[in-house]
Amino acid sequence: MKRISIFIAALALLASCQRPVPQAFSVIPYPNEVNLTEGTYNVKGTAIAVDPAMDEASKAAVQRFVSALETATGVKTKQADGGIAFVRNASLAPEQYVLDIQPKAVRVEASALNGFVYACETLKQMLPPAIYGSSKAQCDWVLPCGRIEDQPRFAYRGMHLDPSRHFWSIEETKRYLDVMATYKLNRFHWHLTDDQGWRMEVKAYPRLTEVGAWRNGTVVKKDWSSNDGIRYGGFYTREQMKEIVGYAAERGITVIPEIDLPGHMVAALTAYPELGCTGGPYEVWTRWGVAKDILCAGNDQVFTFLEGVLKEVMEIFPSEYIHIGGDECFGGDAEPNRPDPWDVCPKCAARMRQLGIKKGPQAKHLLQNYVTDRVQKYLNDNGRKIIGWDEVLEGNLTPGATVMSWRGVKGGIEAANKGFDAIMTPNSYMYFDYYQSKERDKEPFAIGGFLPVENVYSYEPFEGLTPEAQPHILGVQANLWTEYIATPEHLEYMLLPRMCALSEIQWCNADRKDFARFNGSLDHTFFMLDAMGVNYCKDVRGLIGLEYQPARTPEELEQYLKDNPRSW
Repeated sequence: MKRISIFIAALALLASCQRPVPQAFSVIPYPNEVNLTEGTYNVKGTAIAVDPAMDEASKAAVQRFVSALETATGVKTKQADGGIAFVRNASLAPEQYVLDIQPKAVRVEASALNGFVYACETLKQMLPPAIYGSSKAQCDWVLPCGRIEDQPRFAYRGMHLDPSRHFWSIEETKRYLDVMATYKLNRFHWHLTDDQGWRMEVKAYPRLTEVGAWRNGTVVKKDWSSNDGIRYGGFYTREQMKEIVGYAAERGITVIPEIDLPGHMVAALTAYPELGCTGGPYEVWTRWGVAKDILCAGNDQVFTFLEGVLKEVMEIFPSEYIHIGGDECFGGDAEPNRPDPWDVCPKCAARMRQLGIKKGPQAKHLLQNYVTDRVQKYLNDNGRKIIGWDEVLEGNLTPGATVMSWRGVKGGIEAANKGFDAIMTPNSYMYFDYYQSKERDKEPFAIGGFLPVENVYSYEPFEGLTPEAQPHILGVQANLWTEYIATPEHLEYMLLPRMCALSEIQWCNADRKDFARFNGSLDHTFFMLDAMGVNYCKDVRGLIGLEYQPARTPEELEQYLKDNPRSW
């Protein structure tokens, strides 16, 4: 009898060892309400039911999830009830979702596209990371049972990309958007114009891309006196920009274009020199830094030009907001002994007299307010709103503008206290072109600074704000300027995993943040990124430098999963 009992116990132990094991719960950003229970749901070959009341975009989002599941498991799903049911629940907020996972069925609820996108991303992160790959993998394809009720803390969850300094192809930009969608970001700030290159096709002004999209070399590191002499450039056609807008929209992301004005316009001035204070000649910048030359505020032709450009911007980009820059208009560092053009331009002087602006240190800031106000009125008349960098606060900003605070948090706090909406992008926490390690000799060359992932994670957007001012903070964004970033591998290395930390600031309620928990989840994220073929920095694991980042190929990842079947 004793031997029989031992035998039965051994069989029970063997059976338990063979049960599918769900992977550890490592979802980033962490949901705001998670209640896991005993049991699992097997997704391999599951039935899928889609509510007919869902819109077509939401159905397409579900289909992308289903396709990824079928590829990774190697088994087709079935269109039937009794498996994973995607249900439209009109009572939920647009970005809210609910997952109810039971041993025999899963119910996914949302009211709109973004909710379904985020629900699918959470489901994917709860599964083995091979679901982010492009081939079949032998894993335990089960979800842990439980209930998740989730929605974001901030409505604006942004990530910025600069293609003006170094140009990124449409495919590279889509890849960037894919990573954003994985971590539930919903605003893509596209910095399309600068001194070093104009990247947007404008039919009314073809020389912007014929001339302004190309520079005759690029400075090597910080040797300002020379450049590599290699012609460099590129631009996006109207059709390509519309393609990006559509691709982003399918993933719940709004594209916010930036036309930086009245400064950072040397590429445009090279194409149309009559728009500057001196009339040129100008040359698309081959170095980094801040140029002296800007658009002439006293020339009415400039406003005709800006309205013509912005008209085409509005034809391509349906976003409520258009970013108009407004930063670093004065005090260009390339020619420190040269006066700012607006200080000596007869046309600008005449405009200031016309406006009753008195001479003094505030004069040019008030003149910039005039430029901002004219552009804001034009866009407002066409149903759009403006975002400007925090320099637009200097002087008298017109109500209705939104301020993007980049020079620390001061600008955002000032804007909110004055009743303006603000988006927090402080360089002290949100500039991803900064070094990630203090061992700079091991890091790829960067602009400077020091911003490891734990510093990013430590940011609290409401710090320093009164309860009355806090509702004016629309959200948080990180910026990735690319003066010193020329390859996709380097771009991704600077982006990740800092964007993962950003996503928790944007999504998680303050009391749900936990760096130890987040840090533990990064191992799963790294395998996900390996499966996607996306590069990332491993400094958080003690490996410093771009050379330590060989991403696993899909075949290598599949072999790892075969060798470690219980690691998830």
